[in-house]
Amino acid sequence: MSKHPILKVAVNVPLSREFDYLAPAHGAVPTAGQRVSVPFGRRQQVGMVTGHASASDVPAAKLKACVEVLDRDVLLSEADLWLIRFVSDYYHHPIGEVVAAALPGLLRLGKPLHPSIEKVAATELGASADLPALEKRAPKQALLLEALLDAGDDGLDAELATEMLPQWRRAAKGLVEKGLIRFFETLGDEFVDELASSRVPGPELNQDQQSALSTLRSSDHYGVYLLDGVTGSGKTEVYLQRVDDVLRAGKQALLLVPEIGLTPQLVSRLRDRLGVEPALLHSGLSDSARLAAWRAARSGAAKLLVGTRSSIFTPLKQPGLIIVDEEHDPSFKQQEGLRYSARDLAIVRARQLDIPVILGSATPTLEVLQHCRNGAYQRIVLPARAGGARAPSIRLVDTLRAPATDGISEPLAESIQGHLADGGQVLMFLNRRGFAPTLICSSCGHIAGCERCDSRLTVHAARQQLRCHHCGASRPLPENCGECGETVRPLGEGTERLEDSLQKRFPRAVISRIDSDSTQKKGAMAEALENAASGQADILVGTQMLSKGHHFPNLTLVGVVNADQGLFGTDFRSSERLAQAIIQVAGRAGRENRPGEVLIQTAYPANPFWEALIKGGYRQIAETALSERELTHWPPFTRLALLRSAAPRKADAHRFLLVARQYLASKSVDTLRVLGPVDAPMARKAGLYRAQLLLQSSDRANLHRVLRELRPVFENDPAARKVRWSIDVDPIELF
Repeated sequence: MSKHPILKVAVNVPLSREFDYLAPAHGAVPTAGQRVSVPFGRRQQVGMVTGHASASDVPAAKLKACVEVLDRDVLLSEADLWLIRFVSDYYHHPIGEVVAAALPGLLRLGKPLHPSIEKVAATELGASADLPALEKRAPKQALLLEALLDAGDDGLDAELATEMLPQWRRAAKGLVEKGLIRFFETLGDEFVDELASSRVPGPELNQDQQSALSTLRSSDHYGVYLLDGVTGSGKTEVYLQRVDDVLRAGKQALLLVPEIGLTPQLVSRLRDRLGVEPALLHSGLSDSARLAAWRAARSGAAKLLVGTRSSIFTPLKQPGLIIVDEEHDPSFKQQEGLRYSARDLAIVRARQLDIPVILGSATPTLEVLQHCRNGAYQRIVLPARAGGARAPSIRLVDTLRAPATDGISEPLAESIQGHLADGGQVLMFLNRRGFAPTLICSSCGHIAGCERCDSRLTVHAARQQLRCHHCGASRPLPENCGECGETVRPLGEGTERLEDSLQKRFPRAVISRIDSDSTQKKGAMAEALENAASGQADILVGTQMLSKGHHFPNLTLVGVVNADQGLFGTDFRSSERLAQAIIQVAGRAGRENRPGEVLIQTAYPANPFWEALIKGGYRQIAETALSERELTHWPPFTRLALLRSAAPRKADAHRFLLVARQYLASKSVDTLRVLGPVDAPMARKAGLYRAQLLLQSSDRANLHRVLRELRPVFENDPAARKVRWSIDVDPIELF
């Protein structure tokens, strides 16, 4: 290597390569894992040094030097960079964009690892100000000053102030001029992993749990363990004991959960039982809080990390264990940009770090079950509920014989009444938010559609809006048809309409709707779940987010309002997904000493799916689906990659993918099947026409070799400028 090595730098641009730069003229040569500021085109970019080279394909005279080294020490270790390279190679995604996805937002922007935080606080003069008088003259200034006085001498972070009072800076200007408040900077707070003075003892493990824990304790080295336990079987208790082992050994544990809504109950339980403060990593945090947790994980200050999908990239000083809770959940697969699976990366990362990984689920994916069949993963079964609780009974309601009015049939209404009278709590499950799926004209039959998508607009009665759940477009809710002028009416049910219907039928009941519309405000989700768990709400109405791992002690009845939505899906995973949704939501009922009941409304009670699910449970559905997949050569028996394109003109979207098809035809690759290009199931979304090309192969190595060759073909194709395109390896949604 030469005295002045050439730096290989990953820059956040959509090109599958690293860029060559010279080291800065002064100072030490940056090493792999340090960030640098580099000239790129007409601007400067933040890049990550990934290595050194002794020569470059770029003429020496044209090589540019780094402007600045942004990190004093190495930010990412060799293990962290290995994971980044693996992700770039496996998912065929530009390495610079992978680096960006792996870093907290502030580090992506070039901020230091220990950034200073802008703060604002009241002055001595502000502390003695006449608030009532100020409120009369300038109410917004008074509101801000009051918040700062409540915060004390330390004041508020500017980020937090923005969350509390979005327009606070306008008010601040006048208060600064009056000398009532001041701005200053301070170093960000460090994460404190406080040990509790005492721990709350957990319940005694039953024989199945003890056996599971014994198996998990058999090795501290790499191994994949599927903890396949029915809902309420006490998987979390087993996790807790195994995490405790790891923490006592002075190592770190990373727990992945599918959604931030799961974290409040879980974090409280972890804190009480393990005596440590978990570091949280999810999109609901401020940038500074997320960086503090990331920094604590990297330094080893945080021993227990709880996070959603992107936390799989978090550096760990002393890794000891990775747990993926609810491994079947689709939320673990990123659906935009870098389309990675956090569950799959957890397994890859555990192997590279030589530590165990636990996958937990009551409804494991068929891919994981097949790995267990092959002996690659070890399956540990918890067949019964912990604490003597019994599995809920499941009953079908034929909506052809007992029609549903506003989503509720009479048999279901009677059950709700009975459970409420007995002091039980009810959960109504409908995986469709809004008031109604669409608006229809009573005269001409015209249905309100989105102008930018091949989709119907959803009625949101509370806001008097029609809204597209795909592109976000909205318009006022009309009273008359735009085509013929006659009266329009909502058709079908959403959670908002179901809540309204339940309120009319059960006026004395406290009803809580929990969906992405009702929990948009900060803290709303945690508050709603706390009310649900404490029993303050009599009836819960919600979507899929209510089925995910929550524990509601008083819940005795689950009503599935429209189970037929997934019964005739076009995706080959439809039956698997429907079974998972039903089993998961049914598992919320009867988790304590009171028996639970599940009523499923369906217009197709004779469908074989229902008999298989009720008599054989998820296991029978999974076994049948695996047999069908093997016969039809679908995953997990083959590998898929989906090439997508989107463009303002339909012809451009298809023409781009035809380039790929023609290239593949010229190669005559064995074991490769090419389907398409065809329109996506929703051919137009957000004003763009979408097409897709599906690659299917029984040989994973062959598939990846083809994709490796295809990516530069795409990047160098002039037609690429007219389209948005992506490669999705191991897609879970064929849309």
